[in-house]
Amino acid sequence: MPMTVETLRGHLTEAFPGAEIVIDDLAGDGDHYRARIVSAAFAGLPRVRQHQLVYAALKGQMGGELHALALETSAPPSSSPSGD
Repeated sequence: MPMTVETLRGHLTEAFPGAEIVIDDLAGDGDHYRARIVSAAFAGLPRVRQHQLVYAALKGQMGGELHALALETSAPPSSSPSGD
């Protein structure tokens, strides 16, 4: 059974509280999404690590209930690794 937008958003909101999250259903089938996430949790992290955090938030459902997820991750412009 495909993952709903609400379920996907729930996982991401739980993992990245206060993040700006935009989800698009790319194929209209509930199985192919694009997620744009802007979170302070990504500050100072390389893109690969940011994406690993997102996959961890999906609790093993990537590749099962969720077939494809295009990710765009970033930290807010005012975020810095030192918290300034």
